[in-house]
Amino acid sequence: MQNHVLEVKNLETTFQTNAGPVRAVNNVSYKIDRGQTLGIVGESGCGKSVTSYSLMRLIEKPGRISGGEVLLNGRDLLKLSETKMAEVRGGEMAMIFQEPMTALNPVLTIGYQMDEQIMKHKKCTAKESRERAIEMLRLVGIPSPEERYESYPHQLSGGMRQRAMIAMALSCDPMFLIADEPTTALDVTIQAQILELIQSLQEKFNMTVQFITHDLGVISEISDKVMVMYGGQTCEQADTQELFLNPRHPYTAALISSRPKFGERVQRLATIEGSVPAPFELPKGCPFVNRCTRAKADCTHHKPPLNEIKSGHTVACFNPL
Repeated sequence: MQNHVLEVKNLETTFQTNAGPVRAVNNVSYKIDRGQTLGIVGESGCGKSVTSYSLMRLIEKPGRISGGEVLLNGRDLLKLSETKMAEVRGGEMAMIFQEPMTALNPVLTIGYQMDEQIMKHKKCTAKESRERAIEMLRLVGIPSPEERYESYPHQLSGGMRQRAMIAMALSCDPMFLIADEPTTALDVTIQAQILELIQSLQEKFNMTVQFITHDLGVISEISDKVMVMYGGQTCEQADTQELFLNPRHPYTAALISSRPKFGERVQRLATIEGSVPAPFELPKGCPFVNRCTRAKADCTHHKPPLNEIKSGHTVACFNPL
């Protein structure tokens, strides 16, 4: 029996705009088992972050979750009251946000912000909360954690702020962690340290992780499975090694071929012609049809279903590679 910590079924998130309703997440389904990392990859605007905000029920008006199920250990989070969801959020599931300087409150100390969460979910005293916060800051590699506990976000470097965000996310022992492009604003050295830190903490706590990025190099390093998104929909899902060695969707193959290869000198990197259409301009059929070199008539008029072409490898394409 599979031990699915998270199971997402036919998730839909819609935004009401002047141009009419726009579906930013369209019928997305996937599963993640205990201790696994699912990497979600795609260009900016493909629906990666909106999917994750939907899991946390952090979609604000004019957006709403318009369909589907989000099962965390079998319990549908979309059916919980806001009070119950607030207990889950930060406790059973947590999120490392993309930009810590906007996610952290600039007028409150790091310690105060951590204590607020720890005392809410752990039901402990102020002294116990302070000890827990300092322990977590030490665990993520922040030097002099007692001092950093009293610091404000602007007094920390970018790498330190990201570590503080990770410490905050893990302070209540969540079973499921969402990392939304946590290394985007960091230099390469700090990026490698943060990735190594997340992996080591995942092993230590046996966490399930959903890692969002547009960087295929990061995905190949840390993920057990990969889901490729485009236009708010799933293009392809497979184990990481299978996906990189045998991509079947033209979009996945194009993403992989556009990566620079170590030790290989080329005049010009491969590119994907065109750009991601706005959500309200998506074609009727396959969302990738206007940029695809393998497109046929069916692709223009009909939306390809997500089919399993081999065990654990699914593709939404009428003309897979």
